[in-house]
Amino acid sequence: MGQFGAGQGLRRVEDQRLLTGAGRYTDDVDLPGQVYGVVVRSPVAHARIAGIDADDAKVAPGVLAVYTATDLAEDGLGGIPCIAPMKGKGGEIVKMPPHPVLAGREVHHVGDAVAFVVAETQAQAEEAAALVVVDYDDLPPVTDSAAALAQDAPQLHDEAPGNLALDWEQGNRAAVEAAFAAADRIARIELVNNRVVVNAMEPRVCLGEYDREQERFTLHTGSQGTFRMRPQLAKNIFGVPEEKMHIVTHDVGGGFGMKIFVYQEHALVLFAARRLGRPVRWLGSRSEGFLSDSQGRDHVTTAEMALDAEGRFLGLRVDTLANLGAYLSNFGPYIPTGASTPMLSGLYRIPAIYAEVKCVFTNTVPVDAYRGAGRPEAAYMMERLVDEAARVAGLDRREIRYRNFIRPEDLPYDTGLDRIYDSGDYGRLLREAAAAIGWDGFEARRAEAAKRGKLLGIGSASYVEACGGLGSETAELTLDAEGGINLVIGTMTNGQGHHTAYAQLINDKLGLDPEKLTLQQGDSEIALKGGGTGGSRSLLMGGVAINRASDKVIETAKKVASHLLEAAVEDIGFDDGVFSIVGTDRRVTLAEVGKAAVEGNTPDREAGPIRETGEYDAEAMTYPNGCHACELEVDGETGEIAIKRYVVVDDFGRVINPLLVGGQVHGGIAQGIGQALLENTVYDENGQLLTASYMDYCMPRADDIPDIELTLVEDMPCTTNPMGVKGAGEAGCIGAPPAVMNALRDALDPLGVTRIDMPATPQRVWRAIQDAKAGSRAAAE
Repeated sequence: MGQFGAGQGLRRVEDQRLLTGAGRYTDDVDLPGQVYGVVVRSPVAHARIAGIDADDAKVAPGVLAVYTATDLAEDGLGGIPCIAPMKGKGGEIVKMPPHPVLAGREVHHVGDAVAFVVAETQAQAEEAAALVVVDYDDLPPVTDSAAALAQDAPQLHDEAPGNLALDWEQGNRAAVEAAFAAADRIARIELVNNRVVVNAMEPRVCLGEYDREQERFTLHTGSQGTFRMRPQLAKNIFGVPEEKMHIVTHDVGGGFGMKIFVYQEHALVLFAARRLGRPVRWLGSRSEGFLSDSQGRDHVTTAEMALDAEGRFLGLRVDTLANLGAYLSNFGPYIPTGASTPMLSGLYRIPAIYAEVKCVFTNTVPVDAYRGAGRPEAAYMMERLVDEAARVAGLDRREIRYRNFIRPEDLPYDTGLDRIYDSGDYGRLLREAAAAIGWDGFEARRAEAAKRGKLLGIGSASYVEACGGLGSETAELTLDAEGGINLVIGTMTNGQGHHTAYAQLINDKLGLDPEKLTLQQGDSEIALKGGGTGGSRSLLMGGVAINRASDKVIETAKKVASHLLEAAVEDIGFDDGVFSIVGTDRRVTLAEVGKAAVEGNTPDREAGPIRETGEYDAEAMTYPNGCHACELEVDGETGEIAIKRYVVVDDFGRVINPLLVGGQVHGGIAQGIGQALLENTVYDENGQLLTASYMDYCMPRADDIPDIELTLVEDMPCTTNPMGVKGAGEAGCIGAPPAVMNALRDALDPLGVTRIDMPATPQRVWRAIQDAKAGSRAAAE
């Protein structure tokens, strides 16, 4: 294992550039003659547009144009597509009402785009936007998913009667009914998976330009990959061939799923650039992000587990309402269905499972993938339900898991929900996490806390997710005359450290120092193809492609080296960046071979750099898993929570860089704790977003996050891919919410609190305590 190779905790090689201000984000791109656009957004959640008066705005200083839906229709622009046409009961496809770039007839949520003002400066565009007067005929809104399905609920779209976008089912209903009929005990929970606002550090930005001579668009924007965006903008919205749509993504400051999608502003800057013949920039403010960026989660679930007399699981029944918001985002209906329901079994042997999901339209911001994308919702449900099953069965919460875990000898294991787990030892990870947090000595600590007037609780969550094996990936390596390597790949770093991880893989193969790697991502005309970043796929998909390209570089370079060393190709060996004649001390370096190739010092190939391509098509999903254990303390007088210990034991298969993995886990846990204790998206009865800024929406802060004690278990590699990796980017936010909430429920259990939902804010915890006390008093009377 080399100094820089796989398995080493190499510090990120990209950080020097980023931390010294040498990064280039979309907002750093300035084009000659660029102008500025501002979106006019609806201040009401549901209304007909009776008219738009833009006369004053059009004559305001610096204004070049004010565009409405009428202008877009003149150019034949289409709407934003849903590219996940999920099929529900009876094979019925999800209802897909139009999602216009600019609303022309009705608005469906606060923040819906109704006009686009373009001016010479940002300030002029903002001032003119305030002059646009829209005449709204108010319609009644609905923001709650259950209320949206009521018979007398306001209707959002004619195409979706009753506001039902999709009625989905998966599993075996008859088998589940039989299991419940035979059950000795039934555990039941109701829970809310609260809606969250993504809030990436870098707000969304886009800059559009149009080349009239070539009839070609270029869009600069932060994204998680350009290849899914390109066909949507080209074919669905502008009706042009894909080769006429060039998308460039530079450095990106966080995505978390939200930057996968096509948004209205992408189309608006390109449309305006074509109309005006000048580049057009849109810079989203933090406030706009709350009203326009896709949001996450927002499920209401009832789940039941049938158990036999020994506490073994017989059947699982799950009923979920999923709020999709006002329109279908690109993958909106897939997240609570195809992404979530196949993972409902968790890590357990459950003979019969049946799930129903109703996807609902409401007058709220559209919902789509947020870090974990359906798997956190499934894990949260299951781990909360397993704790309840332990209470119903009268078993220790660890013991019920041990009795029901899929065992190593059961693998590969078909869950019955189109998932086959290939590797792992789930009981072992729980035992290690419990030992690390000192579970067996917990009751003594609880007693000590009680003497101080505090409520101590402990909880765990054993999670699994499906990720990694998505689509295909291509990597192109070019060896230059100085011995450096240029890598072109279709993944897209959003801050995860791709440059470092890829450099380590190439070091393993080619002996190349990390600083000699140049990484090119995010340009739809340079990368051959790619799936971008999402679903923890980049290391697996990109890594295998890189390894295969590296092997080809070595084979081609051996031919050049054989000429330089005047030996047969089969006699050439290669190790750590050096070619040699096997059994001798005659050798040439990779850099010398690269120079010879460029200069054409070999008779059987044209002068030019060695360039090779590797490809990888997904063979199977990977199933990272682990156990989170949390111990927390509650102040019964104020409801405040302090997390005292947090332990994680994770199985990510082979780990390329433990520092990068640790960073991913820590970041995911911070987001999971944020959802569990702090973050909540609240709309009032008029559809107004009450938590529309950091004044009212509480992001996790440094002192909200405890020290995280992480152990990585690497002796159970994935068996379904050449690298043995399982993916790590989303795991933290999958295990954290149920671990924290199970610990909180345990802390409150002595008081008789039977339900607590996320976010468990001090006010909500205090109220639960007071209600439990009032109930106890009433029972005593």
